[in-house]
Amino acid sequence: MIVRPSLLSIVTVLILGLIIAPLIVPVMMSISDTPYMTFPPVGFTLDWYVKVLSDTEVHTSLIVSLNLAVTATVGALLLGLSCAMGLVRYRFPGRNLILGLVISPLIVPLLVTGLALLQFFSQMGSRWTFAHLAIGHILICLPYVVRMVSASLLLINPDLENAARVMGANPWQTFWRVVWPQIKPGVASGTVFAFIVSFDDFPISMWLSDATQFPLPLFLQTAISRYFDPSIAAISTLMIIFAIFLIMVLELLLGVRVRKIAG
Repeated sequence: MIVRPSLLSIVTVLILGLIIAPLIVPVMMSISDTPYMTFPPVGFTLDWYVKVLSDTEVHTSLIVSLNLAVTATVGALLLGLSCAMGLVRYRFPGRNLILGLVISPLIVPLLVTGLALLQFFSQMGSRWTFAHLAIGHILICLPYVVRMVSASLLLINPDLENAARVMGANPWQTFWRVVWPQIKPGVASGTVFAFIVSFDDFPISMWLSDATQFPLPLFLQTAISRYFDPSIAAISTLMIIFAIFLIMVLELLLGVRVRKIAG
């Protein structure tokens, strides 16, 4: 069956519309000139953004979320890159078991994972809240990095690496000059997914956070219970803009185009 380009374009536009439409709603609600949530918006104002950006509680939660997301992303990249290299390049007993354990956070509900981590840290008698959050976030971010990097490694032409070694390149030079340029899209996409998953995570943070380490998603939940004005939508809009900004920054730093990250 041959699909006409016009029909394919229409289906693509409809799918993109279904994805983008829920993101447009909070953006529109955040500019409403009313003291309550309404859609479509009434009037136009940016006062809700001024209120959010000047709120010290938002600043504190944002700093916690940023620190946590950066820590989780770096940890997931360090562990995920080496894990993906080992799982793709080598065959050893227990390989499938390790792969299943790494991917399990995508299957097991996050509420169950968070509760299990809480019980584990409680039995250990640990009081380091940020370390608990970082471990939990690395755990849920790791599968994204492993899958993205593994997919890039599977597409590498092994003849290029063999040629580099024949020409006298050592393992580090081979990785940096031959392997790294080919897996950069996978690393970039894994970085984006890891940061966004950590930055937006609620279930893990709900179980492991405390009053001193209170990420932004938890602040949104408590803010909704206290008041329900367009400032909530303004925070959500800023989070969306930040995610888009992150993709653009990675595009500049790693030299990977957005369409390759999406692919």
